[in-house]
Amino acid sequence: MPPADTVPGAQDHPLLSRYAGSRLVGYQVKDYDSTPLVAGRIKKNAGRAGESPFEKTLQLEGRITRIAYNFSIDRSGLEVMRNYRNAIQAAGMSIVFACEKDACGQDFGQQELGLKLMPGSDPGIQLFQGATQYWSPFNYGRMTPHYVLASAQRDGATTYAAVYIVDPVQGHNGGVYVEIVEPVPMETGKVTVDLSAQQMADRISAEGKVALYGLYFDTDKAELRPDSKPTLEQMAKLLRQEPALQVFIVGHTDSQGAYAHNLELSQKRAEAIVHALSADYGIDARRLIAKGVASVAPAASNDTEGGRAKNRRVELVKQ
Repeated sequence: MPPADTVPGAQDHPLLSRYAGSRLVGYQVKDYDSTPLVAGRIKKNAGRAGESPFEKTLQLEGRITRIAYNFSIDRSGLEVMRNYRNAIQAAGMSIVFACEKDACGQDFGQQELGLKLMPGSDPGIQLFQGATQYWSPFNYGRMTPHYVLASAQRDGATTYAAVYIVDPVQGHNGGVYVEIVEPVPMETGKVTVDLSAQQMADRISAEGKVALYGLYFDTDKAELRPDSKPTLEQMAKLLRQEPALQVFIVGHTDSQGAYAHNLELSQKRAEAIVHALSADYGIDARRLIAKGVASVAPAASNDTEGGRAKNRRVELVKQ
């Protein structure tokens, strides 16, 4: 056993503490990423190129925390897993999938090793931060897997926690690998595409509408942020160049939150844009009709953050 945790500054996740006496030997946090979590046994005929070897996996997005521990050879993987399962159930989490040893299917541990923990894999290459001797328990113990995937509903979203444990084998310590995915919103606004007035005109001519993503509001607010100015300027330019053009300013939201609230919010945001074009850019407000439609006309699936980001938009629709 290492005398202390080997990753400076790393800490247990508040959702699941470590098994008492174990040492933290691997740590990685991604503010926003995607990861597959195993939710089923190994397939009987696993190994076809391009296919997952597991009967079921969940491809999840959000804040991802990965932690690896070593525990002492005087403890069994069964004892450690029972403690984790007791803690999971006491916290009100639901078991999505669980298996022990042969019930997981042949080579379950080998696949987990290659997918998550091998020093040359991603994330394994970063997880142990060079201290690769501490991944040895996962290598030697790969034929004795214990696994549980659990979920919890918090604030209308689902958090997932996967715990993979291997027994102490051939004098090596036991190993615990914890992976937690929390549904945080992706940080957006890092890349913007501000359409020119001519591009807006071309799309309205071709499709009768144009979607705009350069109009920014703080979460749950209806006041335009200053960084919306470039898009507002191009909208005003379009409306000056085409004085006969009359448009609906349509506010869209994703499906997160209550529909009635989102409907009101999208209406207020559309009205804020009409006010800005009229008050700040001299556009006749009679040419503009504000309409909020909440999430009733999605441009993409609301099941992923990428889709929800695409749905949060303003459209100019020709009257």
